[in-house]
Amino acid sequence: MSTEKPRPRWSGPGEPAVGETGIQDALARLDEAVYILRGRYGLGAAVGGSVRAGGEHEVVAAVPPMGPERLGSGAFLAAYGVREAYMSGAMANGIASADLVIAMARAGYLASYGAAGLLPETVEKALGRFAAEIPGLPYACNLIHSPSEERLERTAIDLYLHHKVPCVEASAFLGLTPHIVRYRLAGLRAGGPHGVVAENKVIAKISRTEIAEQFIRPAPEAMVRALLEEGAITAEQARLAEHMPLADDITVEADSGGHTDRRPLPAQLPVIMRQRDALMKELGYPTRIRVGAAGGIGTPEAAWAAFAMGADYVVTGSVNQSCVEAGTSTQVKEMLAQADLADFEMAPAADMFEMGVELQVLKRGTLFPMRARLLYELYRNHDGIDDLPAAARRRIETQIFRRPLEDVWAETVSYFERRDPDQLARAAASPKRRAALVFRWYLGMASRWAKTGEADRAVDYQIWCGPSMGSFNSWVRGTYLAAPRNRHVADVARHIMAGAAFHQRLSMLRAAGLALSPAIADYPVPQPDQALEVRP
Repeated sequence: MSTEKPRPRWSGPGEPAVGETGIQDALARLDEAVYILRGRYGLGAAVGGSVRAGGEHEVVAAVPPMGPERLGSGAFLAAYGVREAYMSGAMANGIASADLVIAMARAGYLASYGAAGLLPETVEKALGRFAAEIPGLPYACNLIHSPSEERLERTAIDLYLHHKVPCVEASAFLGLTPHIVRYRLAGLRAGGPHGVVAENKVIAKISRTEIAEQFIRPAPEAMVRALLEEGAITAEQARLAEHMPLADDITVEADSGGHTDRRPLPAQLPVIMRQRDALMKELGYPTRIRVGAAGGIGTPEAAWAAFAMGADYVVTGSVNQSCVEAGTSTQVKEMLAQADLADFEMAPAADMFEMGVELQVLKRGTLFPMRARLLYELYRNHDGIDDLPAAARRRIETQIFRRPLEDVWAETVSYFERRDPDQLARAAASPKRRAALVFRWYLGMASRWAKTGEADRAVDYQIWCGPSMGSFNSWVRGTYLAAPRNRHVADVARHIMAGAAFHQRLSMLRAAGLALSPAIADYPVPQPDQALEVRP
């Protein structure tokens, strides 16, 4: 006598959906349970109905409702008041624009304003828009570490505290500065279930364990004392500081656009998560510090992989730059929409030029990476502008700068007189420092030409971007999202997260021993008439 238990059977109205398209469509109905059935038709799928003895169709496997809001950390959703554990990261020079932040907030997502590189009056105008257009909705502002222009960090934090910015995304930090510490501590107050409430949230974007540790630990005592002596924080805030981590969230940045160490996410994320767990055990924090994943997130599969590794949230960057709301030119968006996986390269960074720090940019259609590297080699090998070989100087003036170096220096002086006069004082006694500022003029202008779409300088466009852009383009090829004019940032977010939830369902079916055809396992991009819910 056979002891094998009979398989459960399904009954319901209508017939199961059959064929690859039918099964795929059923699995894409994320808010409903789906049964995978076997019958004379082969495999099929049913939504709804019931499982009972004597049903008409044999149940092979089943998946519960699994909407995108179930991915990641519920604490992240609660902390920021968002619908899904998804964040649009900052892209400097206002490429992550006020329009982008507002669109994301109204759709229920967190986005970080790309304040780095902008003049204070431009940032302040954006903060005024946030207060007027999305009061009470989630948003963050970027604070980029500026080791050679300390004044920029200080001015940004002055603005953020004055306008009561609820969250700062701290990026590219090589070590803690008093400015990010002041922002965090100035928002501390007694209260809440654990005795301390942090009104000013910090999301630290990192790629190194030693930097992660500094943000996970409480603020350094010496900095706390100095801020207290300056009157920047109160005595109570200084006392509360020892009970709180400097950051609420740690974003692990893998291979990405802009500043990046180009580490693969599967190698990096588990290391930071174990580090977080060990430090929390040592420090005894009552609330768990969340760890998110950034870099290479441009498709549903990539987002699901990050969540499967334990990420509390995911962060996108490069893919948002090609969207309608991004603060860059139409020409750049078209170039990005044509990018493939191998169309990216490292080039010197303007903000850390003298240190030899590099960032990742688009190389397809532009000579910027090659020209920027040439300038850095000339800076490294010579003591100043007057020390340049005649042929090199001629090439710079005629092919790259397209103007005499004296004119570039005059424009540089005018720029830093408004932005940071200390830079000029330091350059006055150092020809090499002066050369750095002159070469940085090209790097700064290259990003500006790209943003404004200066057609005559298209070969010099500096476009911060990573391989996730190529991955995204491959995924949406043949759909309405292939054209940049159809790419809206909240729409992209919705599709990536819904697709990630779809792939979670597929993983459950695979774990049950079910082998699905590749056609079923490719999340279909919905049509644009499937409207996204927007907050008023």
